[in-house]
Amino acid sequence: MTSPETPADTRDMYMVHAMFRREFAALPALVRDVAAGDTERAHLLAEHIGFLTAVLEAHHRAEDIHLWPKLLDRGSEEVGPVVQMMEGHHERIEQLTVQSVAALGEWRQDAAAERGKLLADVLDGLYGVLYEHMGLEEQHILPLAEKYVTATEWHAMAGSTGAALPPGKMPLVFGMTLYEANPEVIENTLSSLPSEVRTMLEEQGPRDFAAHSERVHGTPTPHRSAPLKPSQR
Repeated sequence: MTSPETPADTRDMYMVHAMFRREFAALPALVRDVAAGDTERAHLLAEHIGFLTAVLEAHHRAEDIHLWPKLLDRGSEEVGPVVQMMEGHHERIEQLTVQSVAALGEWRQDAAAERGKLLADVLDGLYGVLYEHMGLEEQHILPLAEKYVTATEWHAMAGSTGAALPPGKMPLVFGMTLYEANPEVIENTLSSLPSEVRTMLEEQGPRDFAAHSERVHGTPTPHRSAPLKPSQR
């Protein structure tokens, strides 16, 4: 159990980012591979894309509410420009997400080739900004969080993200994150949860992810995002 003064252990952010890198990187090709007029496949991918963007939105909203204000309030002069950059990324990601939702709504109706191309191009742009954002966050924000944020506050931010997820999707999100996670970090993440919740996530999460990935990617073991960083091992 952590005390209120224990510094934040930010390693769980790396495994969340690995999940986002893997899943968002795959989206443009998934859309481009849909045959013109295949509305069944388009509907499936539309649900997947909508789910991922909802998870990303919950993740970023929790940072906006729980992380940036604490860093600005407690940090030195170095913090302001970095947080401003992160907030700018969030705004741009939100704009691209809105564009993707609009393009997705049109494409899922008839799976027209031109609409699919437009959606895939928007998703390419979204992933580009997201990839840059996560890399800079790992480089600049996580060391600041370990310096200025407590473990209790960090867990509260994660809890806020979980509360904002689509209903009933927590096991799937856990399974998606577990796929490339450091077992030690997972153990630390689960340690603060009630035993029945932990058991449910550990048993149902991998099954939900494997079934979901089979439908979306055609395999229960999709391509991994990247080799683990030393801080993830």
